[in-house]
Amino acid sequence: MTALTEALADPRSSVRLQAVMAAGATPHAEDLDVLVARCAVEPDLFVRDTLTWALTRHPADAVVARVTRELTRPEAQARSQALHTLSKIRDRSTWPVVRPLLGDPDEGVLRTAWRTAVGLVPDDERDALARTLAVQLGVGDRERRLSLSRALVALGEDTVASVLASAADRGSVAVREHVAETERLLQDPDAASALALERARREVALGRTRSAKG
Repeated sequence: MTALTEALADPRSSVRLQAVMAAGATPHAEDLDVLVARCAVEPDLFVRDTLTWALTRHPADAVVARVTRELTRPEAQARSQALHTLSKIRDRSTWPVVRPLLGDPDEGVLRTAWRTAVGLVPDDERDALARTLAVQLGVGDRERRLSLSRALVALGEDTVASVLASAADRGSVAVREHVAETERLLQDPDAASALALERARREVALGRTRSAKG
């Protein structure tokens, strides 16, 4: 067992964090497999983010070769963290292995895949990605909807405007509402916080109404 492996097994997140920071500050090739493996099981979000940072301190080709194998693991966290790391490396050659995750059954992985995809998609597939994302309009809670809106906005108005218009024409009330929120973000990217608060207030009001009706 290496010193890094032992430190990452420590129950104290502060100890694990310090170990990962040290590994990133002074990268060693022999630490790569240990860092990648820890991504799948690390419970602390901040430590996981630091794991990604530490990985990006290594040569990109060595990291990509290991991380892409994580995309097919059964553990959702392994897939999600691998996507997150790839989004930071921004190697567009990984697009073919990222694209299948746009249909992942785990919502957390799916949301990470949306964010990663918009940074890696080839220019000639941007329209197709917009159509794929638009299928998800109107689905889920406010966090999921906001994540999708942000991904669509990141593709750019020229890419998504017609897709949004088509979805609004054919969609349900929920879809049309989601389209309106996304179009609002296109015009004012800073509106995300206001949209989240507005939706939260509506859901609270709806919950109170349902409670009052018994």
